[in-house]
Amino acid sequence: MATESSIYTNSGVDTDREERGMAKLGEWVTRSFALRQGLGRPVLPLGHYANVIALDEKRGIAVSSDGVGTKLFIAEMMDRYDTVGIDCVAMNVNDLICIGAEPLALLDYIAVQVPHERLLAELGKGLYRACELANITIPGGEVAQVREMIRGVREDWSFDLVGTAVGVVDLDRIITGESVRAGDSVIGIASTGVHSNGYTLARKVLFEKAGFDVTSRPAGLGGTLGDTLLEPTAIYVKEVMAMLKAGLPVHGLVHITSDGLTNLMRLEAEVGYDLDFLPEPQPIFGLIQDKGALPDTEMFEVFNMGVGFCVVCDRAAEKDVLATARSDGKQAWVLGRVVSGEKRVDLRARKLVGRGNHFQPA
Repeated sequence: MATESSIYTNSGVDTDREERGMAKLGEWVTRSFALRQGLGRPVLPLGHYANVIALDEKRGIAVSSDGVGTKLFIAEMMDRYDTVGIDCVAMNVNDLICIGAEPLALLDYIAVQVPHERLLAELGKGLYRACELANITIPGGEVAQVREMIRGVREDWSFDLVGTAVGVVDLDRIITGESVRAGDSVIGIASTGVHSNGYTLARKVLFEKAGFDVTSRPAGLGGTLGDTLLEPTAIYVKEVMAMLKAGLPVHGLVHITSDGLTNLMRLEAEVGYDLDFLPEPQPIFGLIQDKGALPDTEMFEVFNMGVGFCVVCDRAAEKDVLATARSDGKQAWVLGRVVSGEKRVDLRARKLVGRGNHFQPA
């Protein structure tokens, strides 16, 4: 069995190197903050899921940008493009709501080898469906023909899809996690599957090592492997906006993406998270783990493992937050509690402890 984090690195994603590179990029990006004071000043430091640009002393524009990643390869392999637009919107609006902002719009950037009408129509269909779910619009965007820059798995149909979400938030209602305190409840809301992270590892295991293709029907999935991997990322806007508009005491909001549940430590409070319950992950995760002989440490670092979003709230509001999280048909659970002391995530059910962006045996 490969050593901790080496499998994902060997598949082509070096998260530690990326973190070091991002720090260098961040030095220059942060210098730009001083170029605007008053109107347009960035309100938050780098490192949050989104940032806020001040309009005045009371209100700000929230912004976040993300793409779909190598999940697009699955769309190419399936020759089906009507779902990944949902992923693009989801990855952006789910980040935006983490700071308490209400998403308003998204601008898309689509880079293609060839601007096939069917490709763009299907992408548009998925983008529109996500706009319905997130209650936003797409007021503009860009389609770029850059054949020599794009390389995928289906010649002439390879593409990239990226979005930038825009929202609004009162400056005195920005949520950064600084108010999280010991005794708070950690509520987890279900993912729909792999979402849009970890596909480099998933593809390497399932297609290269296990020898499956997108038409394969492994036991337990209930459909083809391709359809399972294309299941769109869940959008949590409706539930989270309902919590905030109801005035529920929400102290932290966390989109569980790459790095898994260690994302809880992106909240500002210097506390620990003691999680004594985890839901059973969808069968796709067990298939990846089994075929790749992956340790729990690797799985929980790379994938969401069935939990796509977390809400940290006052314990007294636990029932109300759970009811709201379940109001649109999603599953939600109390995962555990916030504890004082070292900043860490303790997955008691799996005997794992997360520090930084890595898990290790407890």
